[in-house]
Amino acid sequence: MRYLESGSTDPYYNLALEQVVFDGPGQDTACCMLWQNDNTIVVGKHQNTLQEVNMAYVREHNVRVARRLSGGGAVYHDLGNVNFTFIAPHEGGGMDFSAFCRPVAAALAELGVTAELSGRNDMTIDGKKFSGNSQYVKRGRVMHHGTILYDSDLSVVGQALRVPEDKFTSKGLTSVRSRVTNVRPYVKEDLPTGQFLVRLRQALMNAYDMEPLVLTEEQLDEVQRLRDTLYSTWDWNFGASPPCQIVKKRRVEGCGQLELHMDVEQGRLNTLHIYGDFFSLDEPEELARLLLGCPLEEGALREWLSGVDPGRYCRGMDLDALCRALLQ
Repeated sequence: MRYLESGSTDPYYNLALEQVVFDGPGQDTACCMLWQNDNTIVVGKHQNTLQEVNMAYVREHNVRVARRLSGGGAVYHDLGNVNFTFIAPHEGGGMDFSAFCRPVAAALAELGVTAELSGRNDMTIDGKKFSGNSQYVKRGRVMHHGTILYDSDLSVVGQALRVPEDKFTSKGLTSVRSRVTNVRPYVKEDLPTGQFLVRLRQALMNAYDMEPLVLTEEQLDEVQRLRDTLYSTWDWNFGASPPCQIVKKRRVEGCGQLELHMDVEQGRLNTLHIYGDFFSLDEPEELARLLLGCPLEEGALREWLSGVDPGRYCRGMDLDALCRALLQ
């Protein structure tokens, strides 16, 4: 087995790095990778991003949103979280999560932590989840990646993934919210995250007798290309979401009660209906028609409505208030 450690905390770079190693030469060789992302929500391939992410919190706290290749639920990453990836030949059959979780559990046992596999793809301590895992299988290869909540800000985990109580109807997979815990309180030595990562790496290297994996310049260039053209793009992270219907009810100061019924496809407004107890000079349906096809993203909304006064359609509402109503 080969070992690779990413020196980047950019989620888009790290997801691209995984893919380059997965698709690259040495298809019969296994690889282990440890990495961290700073202040990021990572959604599963089949999820509706808008349904999983608290967009108001994300914008206010500069949380990045990324979509991975594998399925499963949404997770929050910060620098108190450590991610692990195993890339290996896949001999067919179903997905075996335990084969890749066991070595991590064994490494944690060396630090005095009793970790258990729970359900389909989680690891727990005392019944509380600290690791979510997912897999991607293609052409005889499997990529298994998982999180380790070591010293994460658990208050942020709840807020970043909490969506306001709007009515969502979507074909996308919805994350199952679980009780979570950090690993650090269970470690027999009080190790900061950096030292924990070193100890975890050493335990895995001892278990597998790993050698370093060094990428070529061409591979590193491909990582950067994928980062820039796929993983960091709005089209991948939001536009790839399954179709959904959203109903938002908001009270807008100076305007009144607003009810927005939206059909969203590929992250864009497919239909929009505006209801409420507001007054208007022009018909709200005209404003709705102007927004058809617009991405549900603040910059795009402002560009599409450049020169338009929303107050003519909903008296007392400006562009800032309309963006908040549509996005928060």
